[in-house]
Amino acid sequence: MNAQQTLIALSDRQPQVAPDELIAGLVPPPQFHDVSFASYRTDDSEPSQARARNKLEEFVADSRSGGFLSKLFGKGKDGPKGVYLDGGYGVGKTHLLASAWHANEKPATFGTFVEYTNLVGALGFARARDDLSRMKLVCIDEFELDDPGDTVLMSRLMRELTDAGVKIIATSNTLPGALGEGRFAAQDFLREIQALADQFEVFRIDGQDYRHRAQSEPAPPVSAEELDERTAELDGVVARDDFADLLEHLATVHPSRYGRMVDGVDAAVWENVETIDGENVALRFVALVDRLYDRDVRIVNSGQALDRVFTPEAISGGYRKKYLRCLSRLTALSSKQD
Repeated sequence: MNAQQTLIALSDRQPQVAPDELIAGLVPPPQFHDVSFASYRTDDSEPSQARARNKLEEFVADSRSGGFLSKLFGKGKDGPKGVYLDGGYGVGKTHLLASAWHANEKPATFGTFVEYTNLVGALGFARARDDLSRMKLVCIDEFELDDPGDTVLMSRLMRELTDAGVKIIATSNTLPGALGEGRFAAQDFLREIQALADQFEVFRIDGQDYRHRAQSEPAPPVSAEELDERTAELDGVVARDDFADLLEHLATVHPSRYGRMVDGVDAAVWENVETIDGENVALRFVALVDRLYDRDVRIVNSGQALDRVFTPEAISGGYRKKYLRCLSRLTALSSKQD
């Protein structure tokens, strides 16, 4: 270990988070702390990106000034109360969503679909609804349609929030490159939220996954000896865990606390990565990777290649979108340069 390194193990961390901290923690992740509409770089060959940016920028500005769009999106029965951004991975939806959060009046919350369902699980529906009802804007990233129970829960929560006058912006969790599949995400969203369908304006964002423009697969695993060498070269807080021990530990920590568990970590080193058996274990791992991605944590591993961490059956199953998004993020984090 070098002098600029602090070595820890995530499997030793048991974070405690008070209920009020869960709401306060619903802010854009560190890598989106300083983004803005101006810093969003559109692809000139994909005009839908500029249209979506302009829409959200106008939405926030007019809501702030009490203009026409404020009335259009405000409380009432005759106009939409939210915006839904529909598009594939890596086209900048999260950047735009975080930009809207930064530009909007506060209080406001920002979190993924999973973070909101975890919030309800930790606080109970009534407490979560009451706390979120005080917000001027609720941003929901990566709205998921693969769990009927969670979708119904979020549909009810969104309906009660809009009834209280809260604005909502949501983004999709859409598969790129699948013929027809991604194109129906918006209709699926509107169907699943049922009574809220006419309250949302839908904007499609096209483009390629920027995370894969330079790298199409995760960095290859290293040998046990090289893992020691690579670990010693890392600076900052380095979390080194045996992969099996880490997965076992995740079952003892509520997913709403995963963010706190990885706070301050600069790099994650995983020994003996194996293909994950069991859906619950795999979904907890996905939640962990999401929080690591939020914090731009570099990943180095030995054992199995990271693109083989899920079984073929899992990737072709009901949670396919979750797993493919996770693989995209593992590619980005394992390919980070010094």
